[in-house]
Amino acid sequence: MFRPFLLIAALLAPFPALAKPVTVKVVVLTMFEVGEETGDVAGEFQHWAERYPFTEKVKVPGIEHPVRVSPDGVVLVLAGMNARSRQSVTALALDPRFDTSKAYWLIAGIAGVDPASGSIGSAAWARWVVDADAAHDMDDREAPADWPWGIYSLGTRKPGLKGSAAGASAMAWKLDPGLVDWAYSLTHTTPLADNPQLQAARTNYVAAAARQPPKVYIGDVIGTARFWHGDRRTAWARDWVRIWTDGQGQFAMSDCEDHQVMDALDLLGPSGRVDRRRVLVLRTASNYTAAAPGADPVFDFAPGGLEAGVEAAYRVGQPVVKALVAGWDQYADQLPKVAQ
Repeated sequence: MFRPFLLIAALLAPFPALAKPVTVKVVVLTMFEVGEETGDVAGEFQHWAERYPFTEKVKVPGIEHPVRVSPDGVVLVLAGMNARSRQSVTALALDPRFDTSKAYWLIAGIAGVDPASGSIGSAAWARWVVDADAAHDMDDREAPADWPWGIYSLGTRKPGLKGSAAGASAMAWKLDPGLVDWAYSLTHTTPLADNPQLQAARTNYVAAAARQPPKVYIGDVIGTARFWHGDRRTAWARDWVRIWTDGQGQFAMSDCEDHQVMDALDLLGPSGRVDRRRVLVLRTASNYTAAAPGADPVFDFAPGGLEAGVEAAYRVGQPVVKALVAGWDQYADQLPKVAQ
């Protein structure tokens, strides 16, 4: 027999209490995988998935691949490239099953390295992230003769000037200096892979930095949705970083996502779901941003560069993740810094 009062009582009953959300200590953001998530050629995600003790997979609406969760509060995300990284960050932060309010965000991925800054297989901790998507772009062949290139800031009428992208992007984000220096201090002596392939790839470069064995250093990143390449665009990237950081930044690595992640975290910050100060950007070089003299100028990964880059991202990133987890009693409320 249908009893409407039972239905009404059920509808008016309190919803069952949600399970306590996972306190996320560190989010590791990777952007792409070559094939399968594990067991084949490694992209950015695979070494973390196979080597760090993740025990759960959780499907998050808005993220294509399930996130991995460790017992010690680390979440590994295969965020997707370009704008998908922005969507993935937002989806995780808004998922009620995760408390990311105090989480540290580690971007750990490959990039192109400026030959004047370093060599393939190297790893750079960024102090600055700079957006180069919000810009005017004129074909270089049609630009005025006294312009070095056709890319220039919104709100200006020629290259070399800092304009404004209000409502579209903050354009330049300075990461917490103490946090960056702390991460670098933990990892600057990390041994990085070197082999005959990498040695051969750097042989014909003129810049001394491009010819050196891989190392860990501090260098800034520029983000664009497009894959650019060549001497002229590398010169443009150096100048773009200089302009937007008021001379404080120095271009080291080029990637497609860091500016998108920073913009998403900026927009989420006022909600209290994230703390934008708790961001670390680690980019590792899989290729140069310009070819060596006499080499094919068309972009390609350097032989062995992908393997060296993803390996460096794990080797350098993992000690920082472990240290944040181990020191959580302190780092939950106070950002780490180098002891004086």
